[in-house]
Amino acid sequence: MNKIIEKQIGNNIKNLREQCGMTQEELSAKLQLRGCDITRSTIAKIEVGQRHLYPDEIILIKEILNTEYDTIFCTTVFTN
Repeated sequence: MNKIIEKQIGNNIKNLREQCGMTQEELSAKLQLRGCDITRSTIAKIEVGQRHLYPDEIILIKEILNTEYDTIFCTTVFTN
């Protein structure tokens, strides 16, 4: 996968998580409760584009953050 795209998707997840008022630790705990073994440090790596996402992780993150796939995968950069 393209590193720029990975960073953008990670940043989207970070922004969505912060909009929900959730810490990385809280997100990882919610994922673990749903059977997805992800630590806080793994969330941090995802958010900066250092780790790939697996399909089951994407599905759960979408549900936990109550968002749409389009929002997670949006790579459009708006400039003024």
